[in-house]
Amino acid sequence: MNVGIDLIQIDRFKKIPYSENRSFYKKNFSNDEIEYCLKFSEPYKHFAGKFAAKEATKKTLDLKFNMLDIEIKNINSKPEIIIPFNDYEFDVSISHDGDYAIAIVISRKTNSV
Repeated sequence: MNVGIDLIQIDRFKKIPYSENRSFYKKNFSNDEIEYCLKFSEPYKHFAGKFAAKEATKKTLDLKFNMLDIEIKNINSKPEIIIPFNDYEFDVSISHDGDYAIAIVISRKTNSV
């Protein structure tokens, strides 16, 4: 079992608005993640939260990833981590308040049969 945590300033995303920096967002977020975040009146706190969750996930694994290899889906209003292989289980919590977003991830390698 491994634990990763990441804290990020929401202003980092506000300073690079989606409408002017689509290439940045497409390098770091899936189309579904972008669509999810943009549906909110304050999308940048959601982008920051998902980014923090991706960084926290990377910290729990001994593998090389780019940001698009990790997807944060919201299923029944709860974040879930999707990666291209299924030999890990994750618990994730994302929060944002004021100027910051934070995410904590616990990963467990599952037993392959």
